[in-house]
Amino acid sequence: MKEKEKKSIKVGWQGYLALFAAIILFSGIFSANEGWLKVFDFNTLNGAFGKIQSGAQALDFRGAGGSGARDGFLFSIELIPAIILALGIVNVVDGLGGLRAAQKLMTPILRPLLGIPGICMLATIANMQSTDAAAGMVKELVDEKEITDEERSVNIAYQTSASAFITNYFSSGSAVFSFMLVPIIVPIIVMVIFKIIGANLMRLYLKTVYKNHSQEGTNNG
Repeated sequence: MKEKEKKSIKVGWQGYLALFAAIILFSGIFSANEGWLKVFDFNTLNGAFGKIQSGAQALDFRGAGGSGARDGFLFSIELIPAIILALGIVNVVDGLGGLRAAQKLMTPILRPLLGIPGICMLATIANMQSTDAAAGMVKELVDEKEITDEERSVNIAYQTSASAFITNYFSSGSAVFSFMLVPIIVPIIVMVIFKIIGANLMRLYLKTVYKNHSQEGTNNG
C-alpha cells in the first residue's frame, strides 16, 4: 500500500465530488434536520423496521423479552441492510474515483495521526454513525488488499472505542443534556481523542511487542 501511495494519484473532479457526497452521507451532518436535507443522512436512507402493535405496547419485529441465540440471530438481520447499503455506496464512490481522492487528500493526515492510509477515511467517518457499516468497509479494504493486516488492526482499534458515537450520543445522551456541566461538544471531543489514543496504542503494540514476538518466532523456526 505504501508503494501505491508513492505513485502519483490522478483524480478527476467527479472523484472529489463523490468523496464530498460520501462524507456528507456518513458524517450525520443532516441527521437532525427536519426538512428534505435529511435524505442526505446515512441512517435516514437505511431506514428502520416498523412497529408491531400489541395492545397498548409497541414492539419491534423481535418482540419483547427475547434472549439467547435466537434473539442474537434476529438482531443480526437488522445489521444486514446497513452493511449492504454502506458497501453499495462505497462501490459507487470508488467507481467515480472517490476513494482515490480520499487517499490523495487524507494520507498526509491519517498516516502520521493514525498510521493508516487516506483510503480508510470513509470507514473512519462512517464509524461516527454506524458500527457495522464501518466494519464492513474495513473488511472490503482488506479483501481488496488496499490495506495491510497491521493497518486493519489500527483501524479497528480506532473504531472499537466509542463506536457510532454520534448516533449513540445524540440519542441516548440527549437525556442528560439539560443538566450537563460542560458544553455538549466537549464529550464528543473527548471520545474522538480517546479513539485516536486507542489507535496509537495499537500502533505501539504492533511496532514493539508484536514485532518482537514475530521476530522470535522466525528465529526459533
